[in-house]
Amino acid sequence: MAFNCGKLCTFAAGVLFGTAGIKVLSSRDAKKVYTHATAATLRAKDCVMKTVNTVKENCDDIYAEAKQINADREADEAAKIIADVVNDEKEAVTAEV
Repeated sequence: MAFNCGKLCTFAAGVLFGTAGIKVLSSRDAKKVYTHATAATLRAKDCVMKTVNTVKENCDDIYAEAKQINADREADEAAKIIADVVNDEKEAVTAEV
């Protein structure tokens, strides 16, 4: 059985870098960086949520106005139909006389 130093050295280097990485990531300075990054993320979230709420309010206004426009058009069309029926009846009465 041959001894392979390359694989053993690679494994040892991985363990060494992994251990060093854990120590670096759990240091006070790293925690301070994480805290500031999290605070910045929360500020960004608040900004995005304000924008989302503004867009939602604008969409709600547009939807309400569109519904009103359609209701007005339906009322105008109904009034025209009624006016046409009344005119037709007047013409029929006038023609009979």
